[in-house]
Amino acid sequence: MKLRNEFILHSVDNETVLVPTADAKFRGVVQGNKTVGAILNCLLTETSEQQILDSLKEKYDGDENEMREDIRDLIAKLREIGALDKL
Repeated sequence: MKLRNEFILHSVDNETVLVPTADAKFRGVVQGNKTVGAILNCLLTETSEQQILDSLKEKYDGDENEMREDIRDLIAKLREIGALDKL
């Protein structure tokens, strides 16, 4: 899975914003913290949930189950708005 080309990722300091282009059906902005930014950065190229989890574990100390849940929640939201390429 990966982010669709119709979405642009922008990060400043500890905040990340995912903005749709005019070609996207979604109208709005997705905002998140640096963890959301790390997940979204992984999604700039083809990746899997496990690869994202591995990347987060390298960057952050924390509970693996909580990280996995955060990844799944964000992926579900991104699918809902059409931001991910279909499998």
